Amino acid sequence: MMKTFCARLMAAAAPLVLAFSLTAVPHGAHAQAAPAPALSTSPDASATAPTAAAPAAVAPVAAASAAAPTGASASAPAKVDNPYGVGALWAQSDLVAKTVLLILAIMSMGSWYVIVTKLLEQMRMGRQAKEVDNEFWNEGTVQAGTARLAEGSPFRFIADAGVHATRKHDGLRGKVDFADFVDLCIHRATERVQRRLSNGMSLLATVGSTAPFVGLFGTVWGIYHALTAIGIAGQASIDKVAGPVGESLIMTAIGLAVAVPAVLGYNWLLRRNITVMDDVREFSGELHSVILAGSAPA
Repeated sequence: MMKTFCARLMAAAAPLVLAFSLTAVPHGAHAQAAPAPALSTSPDASATAPTAAAPAAVAPVAAASAAAPTGASASAPAKVDNPYGVGALWAQSDLVAKTVLLILAIMSMGSWYVIVTKLLEQMRMGRQAKEVDNEFWNEGTVQAGTARLAEGSPFRFIADAGVHATRKHDGLRGKVDFADFVDLCIHRATERVQRRLSNGMSLLATVGSTAPFVGLFGTVWGIYHALTAIGIAGQASIDKVAGPVGESLIMTAIGLAVAVPAVLGYNWLLRRNITVMDDVREFSGELHSVILAGSAPA
């Protein structure tokens, strides 16, 4: 009977012992990580030893957590230049890519030079048109009015052409009607002024239409060499592909940055040329009428 009772008691206590052992495993792991406290036979020492060991175990952890920010800030990497910028593109590109960049740079400088110079020329012609209204038409003769105009002025160039037409109407030219001959000379001078005013506009049109394709050629060439180098190296990870391909795409961006100002400048200057040439043609028509009326003696 006693053996049967003990067997039943052990069978009932077995689950409790197993559950207690499972819950005690984490504490045992922490206990193995921390140094074991010294054993003492005194009851007071056994009661106070765990309490005294707890702060000792927490102190190194607190010190490590306090020192973590300082170590992280000390080991932070220094700021470096962008390895995928225009400088890296120039340093790592071959002769063809550098030639494309130089061509785009020359296109950009040429287009901006034309934009600035043509704008200054148009502004100067606008001031000269006001001088014509204030000085030329107030004189008694065409010769006197022409002398009042500035040297190099397109209006003076047209006035000189009209005066010379009255003096060259002889010989074979004399067989042509005087009015038609004067109109021909003034019209020829006006067309020359318009051609001179249009100089450089073809450059802006050329840059605006070809710069994107020049940049696209540089992009295709750069991507080709980048993929070739990646294939030879045998590394096709994203960090190996993104850098060279991104640098090649910069070529297209540069081409667009060169083309857009050229196109906008062309349209803007063309519209201003029309306004300036309206003043020039108005002056030419009035000059023709004055010469035919006999205000300027031949």
